[in-house]
Formats: sequence, C-alpha cells, structure tokens
Amino acid sequence: MNDGFYNRGLEKAREKDFAGAIEEFTFALHQSPYDADIYCKRGLAYYDSGAIHQAVSDYTEALKLDPQSVEAYYCRALARLALKNLPGSLQDVEQAIRLHPDHAAAYNLRGIVQRKQGNIPFAVASFKKAAELFLAQKDQESCRQCLEKIRQLQPKAPEKPDLVSVKPIIAEKDYFHQLLERAEKGECEAAIADINWVLQADPQDAQAYCCRGVVLCKQGKYRLAIADFNQALQLNFRDVIVYRNRGKARSQLGDHLGAIADFNSALQIQPQDSLVYIARGNTYEAMGNHYDAIKDYTESLRIDADNPHAYYNRAIAYTHLEEMQHAISDYQRAASIYCEKEDWVNYHQVID
Repeated sequence: MNDGFYNRGLEKAREKDFAGAIEEFTFALHQSPYDADIYCKRGLAYYDSGAIHQAVSDYTEALKLDPQSVEAYYCRALARLALKNLPGSLQDVEQAIRLHPDHAAAYNLRGIVQRKQGNIPFAVASFKKAAELFLAQKDQESCRQCLEKIRQLQPKAPEKPDLVSVKPIIAEKDYFHQLLERAEKGECEAAIADINWVLQADPQDAQAYCCRGVVLCKQGKYRLAIADFNQALQLNFRDVIVYRNRGKARSQLGDHLGAIADFNSALQIQPQDSLVYIARGNTYEAMGNHYDAIKDYTESLRIDADNPHAYYNRAIAYTHLEEMQHAISDYQRAASIYCEKEDWVNYHQVID
C-alpha cells in the first residue's frame, strides 16, 4: 500500500475535505487494488460527502476482499440505513455483531433499525446490551443515550394505578415503571441489577435511587431502602413516592413518628393521594391509635370509594374498638370488591 496517498486521505478526511480524501484514496487503490481497508476509508469519505450509493459500493468491495471485516459490515449497515434499506442494514449489523460480540455501537445501531421496523421489544434489548457494553468501556455519555432511548420506548404508565395491588409507580420515567412491574412479578434481583447499572452510568440519577428503594422495601430490606430514599431526597427528588415509601419503611422498623412525618410531607405534595392516607392509617393502627387510623381510612375512601384495602383496614380498626357493626359492614364491602376484581388471595384473607 502506498502510505503517502493513504495517509493524505486520512488527513483530508479529518479536515472534512471529503472530495480530496476520495481522490487520495483512489490514488492509493491504484497502487494497492486489493486493500480492503482503503475501500472502507474511501467508502466512509463517500458516506460523509453524501454519496451513499458509492459508499455502499466501496464497503461491498471491501467485504469481497475481507469477508471478516467488522468495520465494513458496520459501515455498510449505516449506509443502508441512510438509504432506508432496513432489512439490508439489519443483516449487516447482525453480521458485525457475530464477528465482534462486544461491539457496543453495533448493538446501538441494531436497536435503531429494529425501532424503525417496529420491533420494539427487540430494540429495547439491543439498546440495553449497548448500554451495558458502553458502561463497561467507561463511555458514560453513550450509555446514558441508550438508556434514554429505552425510556422513550417503554409504554406510558396508566393514569390511575390498579387499586387491587397497591404499588408505587414512577410515571415520569417509564423505564423505572417497567422495573417496578418486574419487581411486582417477583423479579426483584433482576430489577435491582438493572437499576445498579443505571446508577453506574449516572450516579446522580435520583429516580433510580427511589426505584431501588421501592424494590428493597418489597424485599424487606428497610434500612437499605431508607438509605436510597435519603439519597433521592439529597438529589432533590422530592416526590410523594419517596416520602410515602420511606414512611412505610420507617413504620416497619418501628419508627412510627418518623413514618407519620414522612406521610405528612407526602400529603403536603399530593393532598389527594389515597394511598398515603392508607399508609398513615396503618401506622396509626400499629401505634394503637385506632381513632386516627379510622379517620385516615375514611379520608382515603372519600378520595377513592372503591379501594378495598381501605375498607379492610378500617374494618380491623373498628374490630379493635369493638364496633362490630361497622367492622362487619367494611369486611363485607372489601370482600365484595376483591371478588369483583378476582383478587382471590385478598378475598380469602377477608372472609377467613
């Protein structure tokens, strides 16, 4: 290979003189017509100059000379994507990944193609793999960009959570909503693993700390959960979800006054959150303060008259006060709603 022509081509490409780079690479090919790398570099110059078809032609020539060229497959995939040849682009990027399984940019490109094809679950998986590889390569900015693509692809959270299963939802970040759903299905360790690498990419992601705290609460790791909620608050994520769940964790550890303080803070942010009233009522009930517990359950039902958990917990409080007529009425109402919702676990808990 004539290094003079080749090196001048590289220099002109760096200077964005793509026409000059193409000329130098062409001279180099006259001297070394079987050099796949020169075809790749001239193809890239064609691509950058907007001559996409010529770029594809050069990448194809490079692959004839070197069928194992990861660069040629990846670059041709980019060019074919620009030409809207999605099947061809996907085929090339798949081959690049087969030849180089740790090619982060190739997984990212595959995700882009799959997203354009409407294969959203596959696109999410590709972006996730790309993010993991970028993170391992300490390329945090590229990792964050992949995470943002994942979040944009997640389905929107419902406007109103399912009241049969009382669970916190972070609607602002759909990716975290998906992770919480996985935790609800029992995949807590997998959810935490995903949150951990999100935090590796961005240690200042307050919602990630909040999300991990919620999952840790579900596992019964209340002290670790509180540490995460504290970190979220230090990063100025002062959302009702943080206070509500930290309050639950503190209540489980016996810090009832601290829990009530958190629930009060949550209600200052969201006065119409029926779940906070239930949580505060549960804490009052744990303290033996049945009257205030009943007040909170009643306020929750004023906001959401069909919440079976509020009826059931209020029935327990009435039972402790030996107001059996009210208790039986609430037990019956809770059982009816659980039956309508086909929530048989809670239904049997009530009738038993």
